[in-house]
Amino acid sequence: MDISRDEQRILHLLAQGGRIEIEKNEKRRIAEARCLTRDGWRFPGFDLELFRRLKRKRAVASSGGGPYRITRRGLELVRAELDNR
Repeated sequence: MDISRDEQRILHLLAQGGRIEIEKNEKRRIAEARCLTRDGWRFPGFDLELFRRLKRKRAVASSGGGPYRITRRGLELVRAELDNR
């Protein structure tokens, strides 16, 4: 499965130790999603649509109510880069 450049960029960030934090509204639906680097910086250009695409492809998942992190499927989708650790 081919993924877009934006999805690739986010998966690289998550593979390096980043996370996706969400906020829910009063109806318990996801209102906002933020992508944070491993250093705690907020990544610009990440929106709810991109989050939903990654979740639909099973590239990210949450465990125990924590932040969303990359899954094994996400690691398979991401292409190797020199800056990945």
